[in-house]
Amino acid sequence: MSKLLVRGGRVVDPSQGLDAVCDVLIEDGEVTRVAEGIRPGRYAEIVDAEGLVVTPGLIDMHVHLREPGQEYKETVETGTRAAAAGGFTAVAPMPNTDPVNDNRPVTEHMIKEATRHGYARVWPIGAVSVGQMGEQLAEIGDMVDAGAVAVTDDGHPVYDAELMRRVLEYSRHYDVAVIQHAEDKDLSGGGVMHEGEWSTKLGLPGWPAAAEEVVVARDLVLLATSGGRYHVAHLSTAGSLDLVRQGKARGLPVTCEVTPHHLLLTDDAVAETGFSTNVKMNPPLRSEADRQALLAGLADGTVDAIASDHAPHHADEKDVEFSVAPFGIVGLETTLSLCLDRLVRPGIIDLSRLIELLSTAPARILKVPGGSLAPGSPGDVTLFHPTKPIRINADRFRSKARNTPFHSWNLRGRAVRTIVGGRAVDPAA
Repeated sequence: MSKLLVRGGRVVDPSQGLDAVCDVLIEDGEVTRVAEGIRPGRYAEIVDAEGLVVTPGLIDMHVHLREPGQEYKETVETGTRAAAAGGFTAVAPMPNTDPVNDNRPVTEHMIKEATRHGYARVWPIGAVSVGQMGEQLAEIGDMVDAGAVAVTDDGHPVYDAELMRRVLEYSRHYDVAVIQHAEDKDLSGGGVMHEGEWSTKLGLPGWPAAAEEVVVARDLVLLATSGGRYHVAHLSTAGSLDLVRQGKARGLPVTCEVTPHHLLLTDDAVAETGFSTNVKMNPPLRSEADRQALLAGLADGTVDAIASDHAPHHADEKDVEFSVAPFGIVGLETTLSLCLDRLVRPGIIDLSRLIELLSTAPARILKVPGGSLAPGSPGDVTLFHPTKPIRINADRFRSKARNTPFHSWNLRGRAVRTIVGGRAVDPAA
């Protein structure tokens, strides 16, 4: 029997309402005890966690690993290595690969690659439609049987209302969430940044908040009649958040996630950075009023999860004019530190709420093992120092990509070690 004892850390587990200094014993890959003064017996590996916070393994429910098809940007190996370095023990990759993950073989490939490299668990998310073309429903049952844990056409909205109605109904049979990239492309058009004061000043095509909100509003109407579980990816506007809040109040099974960049940055960053393509996102960075609304949503419980939307691109692809650069930034190696420094340290949320957002809730939404240190849970554990200084250095990322707006930011709080299935993972190996 393999044994690993995480000794003397501050254990924070919102699934059990636990916040206390104690030990965590993992045997044969599962948590067996959480208590003070555990005696592990012979042959146990000891991890000294004194001064550290010990939590259920963090789960990033929205990443892009680019494999298969765009391995020059990222691979399952490099992406999960980045995840482990950032404190994540599991990630859920979006299906916009090449070929699209709309079938069993691609789903199985992702899982096999993750198993082979072992830096973090991978929970693939399958496509809603064949080729993400928004026309024909993909073989959802086959993908779920192969290991997919949700469906989405992320990168593209499920634009056709009838298709959305059908996928909500069909997904009920497999109890998987339907994740929507909420964007009305007739409204977003050729927009490259948030439509507002700054897009006008800078002379860039604007992308209105309404482009997100009208899709969320439509989908909640469909959800009320079709059933299923509905999740809004990378929600970015005050209006969308209010719609989700109203949906929850009506008892609808709706959840949402927000990203660190939408919580910490606004559309004025385009001007402040001199049109850096590392502040070009989809959805775009919004107004200060939107940002404040998202922070309030974290505090009042409307927001269910924080996800990085890790979107690696090759440096040459980003080194072009702002208007033609691809959307997205990397986030696996910065999310935890950003949240500790800019959300927990100023008191916007407490540590238990952060772990709920980064671990317990993602596990619940995706219905995957994890998010808890209760006996019988997977031996997936994240250890971090809550206040240790860190300077973000993109040149040292384990990811293949460097496209981040947070390079050179000085923060407090950093991941120290990740444990997956009772095995300490070394992303530098």
